[in-house]
Amino acid sequence: MSATAGTQLQARIKESREKLDAHVREIVEWHFNPETGSPFWLDFAGKLDWDPRKEVRTYDDLDKFGFFQDEWLRGGPVRRWVPKAYSDSPIYVFETGGSTGVPKSRISVNDFRIDYEMFSDTLSDQYFPKGADWLMLGPSGPRRLRLAVEHLAQHRGGICFCVDLDPRWVIKLIKMGEMQMMEKYKQHVIDQAVTILKAHDNIKCMFATPKLLEALCEKVSLKKMGVTGVFCGGTEMTPQFHRFAVEELMEGAYFAPTYGNTLMGLATHKVPEPEDNWAIIYFPPNPRAIIDVVDPDEPSRLVDYGQTGRVRLTTLTKEFFMPRFLERDEAERERPCDQYPWDGVRNVRPFSRLQTSVVEGVY
Repeated sequence: MSATAGTQLQARIKESREKLDAHVREIVEWHFNPETGSPFWLDFAGKLDWDPRKEVRTYDDLDKFGFFQDEWLRGGPVRRWVPKAYSDSPIYVFETGGSTGVPKSRISVNDFRIDYEMFSDTLSDQYFPKGADWLMLGPSGPRRLRLAVEHLAQHRGGICFCVDLDPRWVIKLIKMGEMQMMEKYKQHVIDQAVTILKAHDNIKCMFATPKLLEALCEKVSLKKMGVTGVFCGGTEMTPQFHRFAVEELMEGAYFAPTYGNTLMGLATHKVPEPEDNWAIIYFPPNPRAIIDVVDPDEPSRLVDYGQTGRVRLTTLTKEFFMPRFLERDEAERERPCDQYPWDGVRNVRPFSRLQTSVVEGVY
């Protein structure tokens, strides 16, 4: 990088940080204002000996809240998370996978639409053509992903076809050792997808998890089916799968890996370059969500660029305020780049130091 380019990037990093700090002030004012805030955070503030609306001025000041607790989102009443400003709005509730006990619940009004419209801006019209229909080959039921992908298709002028998929049943089958039955269920899901693809010629775009994408490509050729772009997400995303997907499965279609969940939204991938060696590099939708890579033993401290640490998530929208949540993932901290002048993550994977094994099923 030239000196001029480096100076320009530093200026953009500084500008994005100032924008983030201003966004933090706006979101904290919103969630802790008695007229607009959510009951949970208003009650939380009532137990503090300091006023968040006065003392939180920057992103770093969010450390004052400590760490957001996983258990706060397990169980009800979920309306305690609804900001008063949205009390008369239609409320959605989305659940996390439910692979570790009671699923976490997140309320939503428009966040899932906003997040996926932002993601839409990163997609190439060449590979994800406007007006094309989509296939959603992923979990259905109470998960945000199903409605979000459908909105993405509609936002781009298409119609979304979906399959029935209950990942919790898959997880139960695996825990029971019913691997043959699990395989049959996976094939049941793939059979639905093949039927849809053969019946509808205008499907050119898809969402799929890595395992389901591989299983689908064992049955049909994406090229022959007319698929030109696949947006893919799931915990099985590795550099090895990235290379395998691009070189073997895609047949010329574009492969767009993503890192996202119900609590964050969607982190988009940086277009791969040869020097990345198939590493998957993601950047969050700053300032609505920020991903930090922190020292597992001192999670208020960032690791250096290129070093491995635990993923720490902060979500900052008017619908949902979640400061300093420690994810079950680890990654390397990635430097800002021209397209995304803020921190990213490289090669996200399950956090190796967690003792509990999580059954991922079809993800």
